[in-house]
Amino acid sequence: MTATVTERTVEMYPLKSRLLEVVNVRRITPRMVRVDLGGSDIAGLRSDNFADHVKLWFPNPETGEHVLPVVEDDRCLNFRAPGVIYRDYTVRRFDAKARLLTIDFVVHDNGPGGRWAATAQPGDRLGVLGPRGTVYYPEADHYVLLADETALPAAARRIEELPRDASVTAFFEVADAAEEQELDAPEGAEITWLHRNGAAPGTTDLLLRALEQTEFPKGRVFVWAGGEADALKPIRRLLKERGLVRGRDFEVDGYWRRGVSNLDHHAADDDDE
Repeated sequence: MTATVTERTVEMYPLKSRLLEVVNVRRITPRMVRVDLGGSDIAGLRSDNFADHVKLWFPNPETGEHVLPVVEDDRCLNFRAPGVIYRDYTVRRFDAKARLLTIDFVVHDNGPGGRWAATAQPGDRLGVLGPRGTVYYPEADHYVLLADETALPAAARRIEELPRDASVTAFFEVADAAEEQELDAPEGAEITWLHRNGAAPGTTDLLLRALEQTEFPKGRVFVWAGGEADALKPIRRLLKERGLVRGRDFEVDGYWRRGVSNLDHHAADDDDE
């Protein structure tokens, strides 16, 4: 798709189950691990836009059992099968030439992904389902990005894939100064790191307050926000109060909700409409 995008547009991909191997592992901050996945099964994989995500299927850490996705007629048949352990992750980068799929993991003890990434080594395997499709967001004169660390891989990819002369304002909420990352941003991009400094993820209004204090420049603006679903509700309301239209002028994506596993993104985005 090369034509100018003025409205949110979705393109679906054929669904395929893959088994990929860890090629590289590196810790990019104290709490973030970057994993490159490759292997022959990567053939045909597509990821065209920054918010694309995959479902990663993890081995059972206690038994070693590894249930992989089963796909027939373009749908997965075993999401609820015994022993299935999967979580959604954003594609941080996809290099079709190098045949590498890159995923950034927040390392913590509260979920199978973070625990797996903490000890991941080359040769380890993951089941990969998707991306199921991709979203083309409208082009704009100025881009505003708001994200916590769960949505940071998507926002960082967006920044790095925008034209080098793009006008960008970004606010990224992380635990502390040690979690700030070096990004290949367009020249002149304004990136502000917001530190929780001991507050639990999903409990602050740092992103909201940053947005409240941000004046949009003249011209067409597109705002993308991602993070804890409940913390994003007032951001969505504020954008509507400013006259922005969802899908045309902004998108707010609930990546997770406190106390909920495998959050349904679509339900999270619509539950306060």
